[in-house]
Amino acid sequence: MAMNPVANNKKAFHDYEMIEKFEAGMVLKGSEVKALRAKRVNIKDSYCRFIKGELFLVNAHISHLDTTNMHYIPDNTTPRKLLLHKKQLDKLFAKSTKESLTIVPLSIYFNEKNRAKVSIALAKGKKLHDKRDDLKKKTLDREAAQAIKSRGKDY
Repeated sequence: MAMNPVANNKKAFHDYEMIEKFEAGMVLKGSEVKALRAKRVNIKDSYCRFIKGELFLVNAHISHLDTTNMHYIPDNTTPRKLLLHKKQLDKLFAKSTKESLTIVPLSIYFNEKNRAKVSIALAKGKKLHDKRDDLKKKTLDREAAQAIKSRGKDY
């Protein structure tokens, strides 16, 4: 599957433990698609929310381009509808309300058919000690890799 990444949400992997991932389409205006292609998007503080039985991407900042139509400039942080199958929506709604899980966007990309997609995940918030454990593990792995690399130079 060839993907053209537009934006990644690195903060989500730091703050949440991912349980299950989904791929959703997005309802966009033409100028927003152009802005996505120019990579003028930020999803760092965004999240997904159910409004009247439909899933929306909230607080995602897609800035407009100067070359687009100046008569209609959409709001940068408007909630954008996500497209999923009814079964997936029901599953996400049930798990997010019953188990108090969060739905976070992980990345925005274009698939092989040049359609804008959002990778979302059901996530559980990490505690402070979980974050510390992850950082400790990451530094130990980095030090081990450096030690192996420097050990190979000696011979």
